[in-house]
Amino acid sequence: MSTDYRPMWKELGLDLEAHDALLGVLGPLYEQTFTKQPNRPAGMKYFDFVMSEVHGLRIQELMDARKAGRKVVGTFCTFVPEELVLAVDGVMVGLCAGAEFAPELVEQALPRNTCSLIKGAFGFAMARVCPYLAASDLVVGENTCDGKKKGWELFGEYAKDLYVMDLPQVKSEQGRALYRAEVVKLKDRLEALSGRKITVDGLEAAIARVNAKRSAMHRLYCLRAADPAPISGLDALLANQVFFYDDPERFTGSVNAICDELEARVAAKQGVARAGAPRILVSGCPMAVPNWKLPSIIEGAGAVIVGEESCVGERGTQALTEIKGSTVESMIDGIVDRYLKIDCAIFSPNPSRLTHIEAMAKKYKADGVVHYGLTFCNPYQIEAGPVEKALEKKGIPTLRIDTDYGPQDAGQIRMRVEAFLERLKG
Repeated sequence: MSTDYRPMWKELGLDLEAHDALLGVLGPLYEQTFTKQPNRPAGMKYFDFVMSEVHGLRIQELMDARKAGRKVVGTFCTFVPEELVLAVDGVMVGLCAGAEFAPELVEQALPRNTCSLIKGAFGFAMARVCPYLAASDLVVGENTCDGKKKGWELFGEYAKDLYVMDLPQVKSEQGRALYRAEVVKLKDRLEALSGRKITVDGLEAAIARVNAKRSAMHRLYCLRAADPAPISGLDALLANQVFFYDDPERFTGSVNAICDELEARVAAKQGVARAGAPRILVSGCPMAVPNWKLPSIIEGAGAVIVGEESCVGERGTQALTEIKGSTVESMIDGIVDRYLKIDCAIFSPNPSRLTHIEAMAKKYKADGVVHYGLTFCNPYQIEAGPVEKALEKKGIPTLRIDTDYGPQDAGQIRMRVEAFLERLKG
């Protein structure tokens, strides 16, 4: 960072010593993981810049937005509609949850056998090292898994203002009615927070902005079907992660610019890995910044990741919001229908997720699927068995990896991945 942001961090109430320690690890980890990759697209320099300023310039932009009267809304989940936040001229950002931090503090509040993502969110909050949380006027939680449902009862202590959405567990007429009612209540809460009424024009413009962002990602996904792959899985994952932090228009323009470059690469048959390299689809739990362990191991072993069936990936961005009718109420129906297409493992039964995995494996010509589960994430770990069985039955080799954020099992995972790649070659 070229600017001294410590006064801003101090104003936000961060623990400067702990935050310095975090940045001291994050910077070298990023450089080792991303910048030394061979044949990287030139357009990735933008994302390198974003990450170099992820706790600096972007936070300054959020502070400037607040000074201009806009509200910052922090979230952890793809079920919180960004369209509503933008419709009240707010800014929506993802919150820190992708690394283990201050476990000695966290385990005073949570059981040790809580999933890494929840423990990560609490660690960043309790240690006061997440500037996104500190800059948020409102945090919107969501009742997905049981860990989050109970966790929100404690998390409110670390947020200025915590609002929790309920979510259905079954995709049914009653489930849709529940989610629609929750979306309407969130709309009312955001209007009260911002002092702005959501209008037809405002909501229509917000839907268009979010759809443009998702469409840019769809374009990037499609280009990954080429062989050789024009972009690494690590760099594509980075774009998926920045999706939750960056200014929507700037992000959309940057992704489309890199897609222009990738199209030229595909036409020239230039790739980041050799043609015929093992092609892997990663499926399962979301990977928030800086959770890069598994992709680093897979691509370090000589494979290339061609898709992510994840909330930080295609599951979270696959559908666009259809504008239905010309009233706010009808547009909310379109928002509800779009978000209920997300096939999260919280739903039971959840056959559409398996259909989506199979379709992605075919579309991106994946040689195999690595199913990634965070330790103690019951929804995805329970689904992993049926997913593996169904995919193997259809001739799609599948490897199940359950892990946490720590590096201790990296060697074991590497051996299992290498053995899986040998199986694919055979």
